Amino acid sequence: MLYLSRLSLNPRSRQVQRHLADCQRLHECLLDAFGDAPDSVSARTHFGVLYRVETDRGRSTVLVQSVTRPDWSHLPATYLLRDAESKEIGEAYQAIGQGTRLAFRLRANPTKRLMNADTSETSGKRVDLRRPEEQLGWLERKADAGGFRILSTRIAPAVPNVRIGQDNKQLGHKRGQKLTFGSVLFEGALEVIDAPGFRATLRDGVGSGKAYGFGLLSVAPLR
Repeated sequence: MLYLSRLSLNPRSRQVQRHLADCQRLHECLLDAFGDAPDSVSARTHFGVLYRVETDRGRSTVLVQSVTRPDWSHLPATYLLRDAESKEIGEAYQAIGQGTRLAFRLRANPTKRLMNADTSETSGKRVDLRRPEEQLGWLERKADAGGFRILSTRIAPAVPNVRIGQDNKQLGHKRGQKLTFGSVLFEGALEVIDAPGFRATLRDGVGSGKAYGFGLLSVAPLR
C-alpha cells in the first residue's frame, strides 16, 4: 500500500509559519500522524514518509507520501485551509511498466562526498552541488540507479533552500546556529527502464535529506 496526502497550509497560522521556517519542526509534525515506530528504526523509514513543500502565490501545500495511512486529526484546527486529502496510489504505481513515459517533479538536495586527500577515500562529509551541470549530472546518476532515464528536464529557478532553525541539539549543532540544505527542483519527462526498480525508487525516494522535504519523486501521465 502507498498513500499520498495533500495538506493545504493556512499562511496565517503562526505554527505553520514556524514549521515552514524550520524543516525539522515540520518533519516532526508530519510524523505525529503515524504513531510510534520500533526503536530499531527511524519513524520516517518505518512508515515510508516522504514529503515536499510546494508554494504558489504565497500559499504552501505539503505533499506527503507514506506506506501507512496517516491520521491528520492531530493538526490544530487553524493549521489547514481545508480538510487534508489522502488517497491510495500504490495500485496505480504497480501498473507502471517498462517503457512507460511520465512527467516528473523532484525536489532534491544534490550532494557529493568529499575525498580525503591523504587516503583517497571519502571523508563522509557531504557538500552541496551548486553548478547546474553538476546537479543535472547527479540526477542522471540517480536515474541510472533508479530504473529510469531522463528524457528532458529543467531546473526551476529561485527554489528556496531548506533551513533548520535554532536549538535542534539532536542534529549536533549549537544553539543559535542554523543549518541550510541546498534545494533544487527538477521538472521534466522520464522513461521507465526497469519497472520493479523504478517502483522501488518511487516508494523509497531519491537522494539524501528525506527527513527535510527532499527525495519525493512525483509522476503523472505525460501529455
